[in-house]
Amino acid sequence: MTDTATWSSPLAERYASAAMLRLWSPASRYGLWRRLWLALAEAERDLGAEIPEAAIAEMRAHLDDIDFAAVAAYEKRFRHDVMAHVHAFGDVAPAARGVIHLGATSAFVTDNADLILMRRGLELLHARVIAVLRTLAAFAAQWKDEPALGYTHLQPAQPTTVGKRATLWMQDLILDLADLDHRVAALPLRGVKGTTGTQASFLAIFAGNHAKVRELDRRVTHAMGFNTSLPVTGQTYTRKLDAHVLDVLAGVAATAAKFASDLRLLQAFGEIEEPFEKEQIGSSAMAYKRNPMRSERINALSRFVLSLTPNANQTHSVQFFERTLDDSANRRLAIPEAFLATDALLILMENVARGLEVHPARIRRRLADELPFMATEELIVRAVQAGADRQAVHEVIRVHSIAAARAMKDEGVPNDMLDRLAADPAYPVAITDLKETLDPTRYTGRSSQQVMEFLAETVQPVLDAAGAADASREEVRV
Repeated sequence: MTDTATWSSPLAERYASAAMLRLWSPASRYGLWRRLWLALAEAERDLGAEIPEAAIAEMRAHLDDIDFAAVAAYEKRFRHDVMAHVHAFGDVAPAARGVIHLGATSAFVTDNADLILMRRGLELLHARVIAVLRTLAAFAAQWKDEPALGYTHLQPAQPTTVGKRATLWMQDLILDLADLDHRVAALPLRGVKGTTGTQASFLAIFAGNHAKVRELDRRVTHAMGFNTSLPVTGQTYTRKLDAHVLDVLAGVAATAAKFASDLRLLQAFGEIEEPFEKEQIGSSAMAYKRNPMRSERINALSRFVLSLTPNANQTHSVQFFERTLDDSANRRLAIPEAFLATDALLILMENVARGLEVHPARIRRRLADELPFMATEELIVRAVQAGADRQAVHEVIRVHSIAAARAMKDEGVPNDMLDRLAADPAYPVAITDLKETLDPTRYTGRSSQQVMEFLAETVQPVLDAAGAADASREEVRV
């Protein structure tokens, strides 16, 4: 049970997944530090440095049994987190005590570990985006033919279909996925660069042998699962990489926010609602309320992620010369929380998409109220075909459409524009012919076909490349 007497982040208590929390946990981070020290020692030994086999064996045997109490005691003494871990590692690997961290600076473990964590975090988010795409693909296919009002300027516009609208959310996710994949593929390791990035300490270890220093960098990079390291660094890797990664997360957050905002509006219209559980309470006062809590939470978390993106660029901009330490405390907060919040909003997005409730009767009623206005172009054409003057008929339709709209607003009556036209001698088309124009499928264009083409040609190849769906789903808490 959570300690209720101390602060605990809502990202851990309420929102993020167990997998993402494990990734950014102390055990994960500091386990990576020990793996980096092991990879460095192995590569240095293989290239001729005097590091005993016993040191390597003991380091390998104690990668995950970190004594955090011992680390805390050392850090209290030294006021240095990396050296605290060096000493705690040396306690359990005494044969390696004198060679752990040989030639390295703190950024060797801190920066390389952060890059590994970010890449793994992007891979977790990739899987989340795929899950949302799968869910929305099924939804779009199911509702591809259901006409619905389109909106421009948040005003009724030419009809679309429920499924076509869902493809707009999916198109954004497809673009986000491409950005995720690019960053995963392109993200480099910091590598083995030394105190100010000059590799001077490693050049000393290998007696001025430049080739061995370059090979050391390459071997450690590959040992940690990366194909490339940055060719040059200061003490730290350029914080521009943080900005690149957080920009990808911001893109996902913006996509989720657009999805959630659309749904909140559609729920206000009564057309589509997010899931609402049997005993869920919408309001402590208004018992009838069914508030779009999950979509609102997506918007809240998205705004938080978007607020962190400028932070990364601001940090990069003040890293004077080879580095300053004013990035450290900031990055400990901003980077993990950006990942945790993005993870949480994608979990919510998939949950909402999976449980969407569509109300066709309400959609059709709202469409019927506006459809005569949508038909005005065809009404002009029919009148001209019946012998009327185009400009004269345009004025007749304009007058009656405005009057019908005013009556709907002021008197609450249904849209009677077609009846008004049929009763006007200046409009030469019978009411039976006019009512043919009220079939909404006449105005949805290629919406249905676009849905199926998009799913088959764009979405399905992405889903196929991702492999079989993970049957497990993260529970939405609270």
